[in-house]
Amino acid sequence: METTLNFEIKTSENAPAASQSILAAAKKAYGFAPNLLGLMGNHPALLHAYWEGDNFLAKNSVLTPIERQVAFLSASYENNCHYCMAAHSTIGQMTKVPQDVIDALREGTTIPNAKLEALSQYVKATTVKRGRVSEEDIQNFLSAGFTQESMLEVITIVGFKVFTNYINYLAQTPVDAAFQANAWTPRS
Repeated sequence: METTLNFEIKTSENAPAASQSILAAAKKAYGFAPNLLGLMGNHPALLHAYWEGDNFLAKNSVLTPIERQVAFLSASYENNCHYCMAAHSTIGQMTKVPQDVIDALREGTTIPNAKLEALSQYVKATTVKRGRVSEEDIQNFLSAGFTQESMLEVITIVGFKVFTNYINYLAQTPVDAAFQANAWTPRS
């Protein structure tokens, strides 16, 4: 979807005052402020909600770093987000997600790991069904070794992907150079 909107990608120098410290922190942490965060910088409450929430999740997750990336990629795949698929494929590689798992997530095929496949299916069900998962979805997820708390974390991750995926649709976020090797073309 192309839009006629032209959102400015903010930096720590030209963003609203309430966004500047986060954009500076992102640049310090990653060596650059990702375009997505620069777009969020136009609305400080959105940027703060995402940045603080994601950092808190990373420190207090019941899912492993690999499982979190599988969840982020699964929701982004279902939401057909070009930017987040590229970004989380790159982050997944940095997090040591096996490449065959990343490839399956990017292609929409079965993950060659039963537990990660169960996680992906549950995230996809939560995303597509807007949280109205079936008893079968729940039992398949729990049977794979996940917990009720993991179910709540999936909702958190899907919520973060609503923020990011929807912004990327609206703004047609350019994929950063750091993620270009994993550029992804949305399904038609």
